[in-house]
Amino acid sequence: MRIEGSYKFVGDRETVWSALQSPDLLPHCIPGCHRFESVGNDIYEVEAKFRIAAITGSSKGKITLTDKRHPDSYRMVVEGRGAGSSLKGDGVLSFSGEGDETVVTVAGDVFVTGIVARVGQRLLGSTSKMMMNQLFGCVQAQIDERQVKV
Repeated sequence: MRIEGSYKFVGDRETVWSALQSPDLLPHCIPGCHRFESVGNDIYEVEAKFRIAAITGSSKGKITLTDKRHPDSYRMVVEGRGAGSSLKGDGVLSFSGEGDETVVTVAGDVFVTGIVARVGQRLLGSTSKMMMNQLFGCVQAQIDERQVKV
């Protein structure tokens, strides 16, 4: 499944770049996340709960950030297993904009197998879009909150 989207942030590129890689901020913003632990340089183990159609469960996985070109782009590789399903994803986050406006463009592919793929296939696209909207909306709120405190 192809995943694409573009998200506008109020904040300079450096701030948005840092926020989207912050192990302190991301656990609060990844939908369903209840564990986000660094296990190496830009490698994180993640546990999250999810709901797709009638399927609920939890998954464990790994997120790896590679190919960093500060502050223009990086690649995110995601692997996870849970509830009789598995997920593998690979995408690039690209950052553009000037001043206090940053646009993050996401382009990648996700492969889902198992019961989630069989039962929730028609809903995966809309669910992934909803989860990205939640993630990026939360990141913007965290950026706003941190700027107010400064």
